[in-house]
Amino acid sequence: MRLDVGPGRVTLEDVQRAWLPLVEQSDRIADSITLTLLERDAAIYDQVDPDMRADVRESTRVHIRRGLEVLTGQRPAGSSAAVQVWRETGRRRAQQGVPLELVLNAYTVGARMLWEALVADSQRRDGRGDEPVLLLAARIVWSNLDVQTAVLIDSYRRESARLTRADLQRQQSVLDALVEGRGADPEYAAEVRDALGVDPDAPVGCLVALLDGEPDGGMGPSEDRLERLGLSVRWHVRGGTYFGLVAASADVAHPVPVTLGEDQLVEAVGPQVLARVGVCVAPDGVAGFASAYQLATRAAETMPRGTTGAVAVSQRLPEVLLAGSPQVAPLLLRETLGPLLAQPEAQARTLLDTLAALLRHDGSPTHAAEELYCHRNTVIYRLKQIEELTGRSLNSPRDKLLLELALMARDR
Repeated sequence: MRLDVGPGRVTLEDVQRAWLPLVEQSDRIADSITLTLLERDAAIYDQVDPDMRADVRESTRVHIRRGLEVLTGQRPAGSSAAVQVWRETGRRRAQQGVPLELVLNAYTVGARMLWEALVADSQRRDGRGDEPVLLLAARIVWSNLDVQTAVLIDSYRRESARLTRADLQRQQSVLDALVEGRGADPEYAAEVRDALGVDPDAPVGCLVALLDGEPDGGMGPSEDRLERLGLSVRWHVRGGTYFGLVAASADVAHPVPVTLGEDQLVEAVGPQVLARVGVCVAPDGVAGFASAYQLATRAAETMPRGTTGAVAVSQRLPEVLLAGSPQVAPLLLRETLGPLLAQPEAQARTLLDTLAALLRHDGSPTHAAEELYCHRNTVIYRLKQIEELTGRSLNSPRDKLLLELALMARDR
């Protein structure tokens, strides 16, 4: 490499010779760079790791030594040893959680201070400094910096992606364990706290979305609404079921403690979802998450296929009870609505619609007739038919309950 400077030319060898006096000063230069970095970004370096100061100091010394070996021609540019230093730094800083921007700024500061050390040494030797040599040296330093940062960025991002995958796998493993009931194990509490950032004793919610078409149940917008409420959610897919653990977010500051209730979750989630979603809250924390998962799943299953929205277990207790006892539903239908269902289709439909209306209006023929757009006497006549066919009476609380449950079982 040559640089035209009027009548003379500067060669790469001239620049390499200019760097040689700095080899013996490499550790001093590196320590000066380290001090500048730690003073400028003290808050960040102190937070990420208590040993960061020593690590940055040693890493900077290695970088300056390798850099001077290249600049003086002792080691070829892009040598495997130098590249390995940049790659390892990228990996280590990603593992330590140092922001990439901070790492790149450190490389820039280091390159600038190394060149300034060359300028100071050159001026000390001849009082003015060899400007052509310093200009070519600057070009080489900044060109090398581009190569270094490209290698470091690639290494940093690869390691960040690997850590993200590992963290996600760990979270999913913990969620699987909670569904299987390990949340009740006090010794597992530390794992839950570390992997999910959740207080094991604080209330948690469970959202279960039955995947009838959408790969994520259209839950994306709901997550934003939950975050605005100070709640965070960790999602997972298990056996074709998309579910999430909801907890108070540690990242959001609220003037009052964040409450977690089923109605609150239904209101936040319901308008957005494109699936059938069941909601249940475990007030005792992760110890009750397995039960909450089962109940939320059953609540979602009580919604007819093709419908969307969210329902709370507390809003669907009778339906959830039936869903949890699949052997009971056929027996309940046979023993209560069986005689009605045995009628011709048109008559059966009319009697069932009349029964449903009567139950919705607490057995009142007048209000049922208003809903059905027919005469009150017509409703009374159908009621007598229903009671004669089924052997049940709406005046009996027990019979009334059985008939309501039977209609729920039929509609499932």
